[in-house]
Amino acid sequence: MKETRDFDPKQAAKKLLREGRSGALATLMPSSGDPYCSLVNVATDAAGAPLMLLSTLAIHTKNLAADNRVSLMLDERKDGDPLEGARIMLMGSCSKTPSSSASSMYLRRHPEAELFAGFKDFAFYRIDITKAHLVAGFGRIVDLTPQDILADVSDAQPLLEATDDAIAHMNADHAEACRLYATKLLGAADGDWRCAAIDPEGIELQNGRTALWLPFPQRVTAPGPLRAVLKQLAEQARAR
Repeated sequence: MKETRDFDPKQAAKKLLREGRSGALATLMPSSGDPYCSLVNVATDAAGAPLMLLSTLAIHTKNLAADNRVSLMLDERKDGDPLEGARIMLMGSCSKTPSSSASSMYLRRHPEAELFAGFKDFAFYRIDITKAHLVAGFGRIVDLTPQDILADVSDAQPLLEATDDAIAHMNADHAEACRLYATKLLGAADGDWRCAAIDPEGIELQNGRTALWLPFPQRVTAPGPLRAVLKQLAEQARAR
C-alpha cells in the first residue's frame, strides 16, 4: 500500500462513491461460478453505500438470487486515458433493501428511472461493502475498510428525517447557491446545478448526468447545523 503526503485516500474514495452515476457490476454465474459483468446505474444512501434499481429479468439479478457476492467498480470518467483517472473497486454482498428512502435517493440521481421504477420486476438493491480498493494514480493505491469510506449516520437521524425537505428547499429557493457551490467552490462549468443529496459529511450537486460532492467543513447531524454550514459555504462562494 502506497500513499503520497498530500493525498487523502478516504476523502478520494468518498468522492468517487458520491459522484458515481454508473459502474461495472460483477456477479457470479450459478451454473459455473464464472464472473459476469454488467453496466448498472448507481446512487448512494445516506452513509454512502451503493444503491441500484435492478430487474429480476436481468442476468445479474438472477445471479444475485443464487450468490449475492458482488464487486462494483466506479471511476471518475475523466477525459483522456481512463487508466490515468481514479477508480474504486468495492467488494461485498448485494441484497434488496427494505429502506423506504431508497426510492427517493435513487430517483433524484436518475429521474428517468421513474418511468419503470414501479414495475413489478424492479426493486432497489444495496451493496453491503466489506472491502474497497482505491487506485487514484501513481503511488496512490490503497486498500480501505467500510469504516474508512462510509459516513457515520448513527447519530444523524434528525438530519436524515429532514433531508427530503432540505433538498426540495434548496432547489426551490436556493438554486443560485447550488450553482455557486459547483462553480465557485468546486470549479465546475456553469449550468443547471441542483441539490441531489445531503449527508452528514457533504452536499451532492448534479447537472444532467454530472455529479459533484462538496464536503462540509464539519460534520452535521441536524437541520440547524446544516443551515449554518450551507449559509457559510454560500458566503464563501459569493466572496470568490
